[in-house]
Amino acid sequence: MDRTAAFTFQDAVAQMAQCPLGHKRRTDRLVDSTRRISQHTGGTLPEKLKDPAAYRATLRLMNHPAVTHQAILQPHLQATLERLRRTPTTVLIIEDLVELDYSNQATLAAMGPIGNGGGQGYECHNSLAVDPESGELIGLVCQQLHSRARVPAREGVAASRERASRESLLWINAGRQIGPAPAGCHWVEICDRGADTFEFLESECQQGRHFVIRSTHSRALEVESEGQPRLLHDLLRALPGQLGWRVEVAAHTGQPARKARVLCSWAEVTLKAPHVRRGKHSRESLKVWALRVWEVDAPADVKEPLEWLLLSDEAIADGAAARRRVGYYERRPRVEDYHKAQKTGLGIERLQLQSQAGLQPLIALLSVLAVALVNARDAARTEAKAERPATDYFDQLEVQVLSLWRYQECRPLTVREYILALGRLGGHLNRKCDGLPGWQTLWRGAMQLNAMVAYERARRMAGAKSRSSPPPSPRSSRPGNGKL
Repeated sequence: MDRTAAFTFQDAVAQMAQCPLGHKRRTDRLVDSTRRISQHTGGTLPEKLKDPAAYRATLRLMNHPAVTHQAILQPHLQATLERLRRTPTTVLIIEDLVELDYSNQATLAAMGPIGNGGGQGYECHNSLAVDPESGELIGLVCQQLHSRARVPAREGVAASRERASRESLLWINAGRQIGPAPAGCHWVEICDRGADTFEFLESECQQGRHFVIRSTHSRALEVESEGQPRLLHDLLRALPGQLGWRVEVAAHTGQPARKARVLCSWAEVTLKAPHVRRGKHSRESLKVWALRVWEVDAPADVKEPLEWLLLSDEAIADGAAARRRVGYYERRPRVEDYHKAQKTGLGIERLQLQSQAGLQPLIALLSVLAVALVNARDAARTEAKAERPATDYFDQLEVQVLSLWRYQECRPLTVREYILALGRLGGHLNRKCDGLPGWQTLWRGAMQLNAMVAYERARRMAGAKSRSSPPPSPRSSRPGNGKL
């Protein structure tokens, strides 16, 4: 894979020009709206589109019947899949759900419940292609906006199994939409515990798809030797460590980031089909490989030491293969970074539209831009890309204005200099011990930079108008000719 060709805002604008909207004027408007939003990513839609005419035109566009969630996403999904099909190395497809909360918008009727049922919004299922070596986001290969059904409190197992709106079907539907990997390609689906259903595991194995899924159910096992534990998690926790290394653990509430020392064990297992079928699957058992990764010698203040119980379809012949499978799963937080870009970076929950028909295509547009936003931020963290010109990722005028603010001169900035300056504008101290600024800080900086850039655009426009206006006539400048 060409690791220098990260998906950028310019790529997003180019893909919007390929959207099948039925008329060139609609496509041109979409391209213009995409360009404007990429220059002002944060805040509400009016804050992104300062020009009232552009704001109203974008609303009309998003509410046009030809402009749908799928129509906006189609060129991006196709381009990402085409890139994957040209890639002979491993590519991760990381899948996860994120709640999009629109509870404060009463005009959006008939949305599904979220959280504990008190709010409303979408369950957004993202399938994100990621380079396993660099962690670079290649792009979306599938996105589903799911509205949870309001089901009876005592819905039976059989009725639930037959219901087409089951949330557990999202992972299966994603696989069908993505399609199989071509010969010579190696795609691995990475899923958290929400995907641990026997129905999905069987579907993956039957279709020959590769996966690493975090286990949540201690499933019954076929007992293959005397004394073997009968449950999956019991077996894994009884195995001795066969391999060890250190894992970066991100900071959580009240718990700083740390490097955890972990051990790993693995075994081939045969999972029995559940006696009570909650999904549509056979009664046949499944042969898979199971791994356990657990933290040893955790600090005393760590309440929950790290433990991953993973399932994989591919054989684990040695420690290198086990380390590789776990390494794939270690990339799963990339989809969480993407969700932060959707919510904090692009304000996807702050879109105050009055209909789902208008909201859904705008979600699609911001979701494509979120890929570019993550890559732009991450470029500052990658030595190979940190010294590239900031204009490779950001608007030239933004770079010029930020340079003037930070250095009192208009000079070229690298990606790292741009991110650090934007963070400083948002309140980051830029001390060595602070690391690079996070999403919230960058968002605060971007909001201030947007105002500065808007002023500079207006100043330049006023200057251009004054230069193009004819000088006043001599008669109009004589005393007594003016009107009070």
